[in-house]
Amino acid sequence: MRSPGMFTYLLLSIFLFSHSAGLSQIKMIASEFIFDKAPFKSCHASTLVKTPDGEIVCAWFGGKEESDTGVAIWSARRKNNQWSSPKIIIKEPDASMYNPVLFYTDDHNLSLYYKYGLSPMTWSAAFMTSKDDGITWSSPNYLPAGLFGPIRAKPILLSDGTVLAGSSIESFKTWTAWIDQSKDQGKTWAMHIPIEIYPSIYTQSSSEKNKPKGIIQPSLVDLGNQHIKMYCRSTMHIGKIVTADSYDNGKVWTKATTINLPNPNSGIDALVLKDHRILMVYNHTNSGRTPLNLAIGDDGNHFEKIYTLESTPGEYSYPAMIIDGDGVVHISYTWNRIKIKYCRLRIE
Repeated sequence: MRSPGMFTYLLLSIFLFSHSAGLSQIKMIASEFIFDKAPFKSCHASTLVKTPDGEIVCAWFGGKEESDTGVAIWSARRKNNQWSSPKIIIKEPDASMYNPVLFYTDDHNLSLYYKYGLSPMTWSAAFMTSKDDGITWSSPNYLPAGLFGPIRAKPILLSDGTVLAGSSIESFKTWTAWIDQSKDQGKTWAMHIPIEIYPSIYTQSSSEKNKPKGIIQPSLVDLGNQHIKMYCRSTMHIGKIVTADSYDNGKVWTKATTINLPNPNSGIDALVLKDHRILMVYNHTNSGRTPLNLAIGDDGNHFEKIYTLESTPGEYSYPAMIIDGDGVVHISYTWNRIKIKYCRLRIE
């Protein structure tokens, strides 16, 4: 006969196990390609928003290949369960287009930020705004050299209207991440100091020693009480997703360190669920860009893989993720550089 203490221990173990991140149930509502055929050969780096009337607007860059001067920013919208045909939003002359970011500011206008240039090492940034949820757009507004606003992942909007955007720069030797802050709905930006990295998180990789190293493309989550957390893509010298924390709404940041999820030098995104856990979309591998996975963390530093979106050979990368008022998670990502895939799911 079991002792009362042993019985209590077993009940507690069952309770803790049943409430672990790994037992979250994924209910896939939709999984579809945004287009089957398109007037471009290659596409990448999607971004998405949900409009007030429930439509989904998605944008990406597409053309012959990344960095080709014919690459433009394209968009499509999902209305009545159907995607519109892709159309060009903006094409800068004699430059390639990169990494669009869609988001709503506090004045309810939709903004589109993008990068343009001949490479990520030489690009500049611009933005356009829309008063009709992405149907028509303003002329481009060009940011001063060195200021980019949101570099790839969506920014966050603080309660006082301040916009915080994860930004970064790629050079020949080092990659660096920081925060850009806007007090006027994204019209102008101020750069905060770069995020410092604990040197101990670097590994000695002989195959990577002559390549640039560091972190880029922060994804931000607002944990409340002025606690902002960033998650960054890292080079293979680190090989894991990197995180840093601010406890004063993004003014001062801790040094960056690693979490327990791998990163093969590929884009990630994160958001806060209704139950305050953090959802991560990322490539759970040390190299390449397959598989593409979801993971959940209770404390923001320790995550458990819960679902695989893609696992076949290929490239499934640069995911963008939002959560709507009903708790539904929307994700878009690059599918083998020839399509953009969209899925909608619940986590229960």
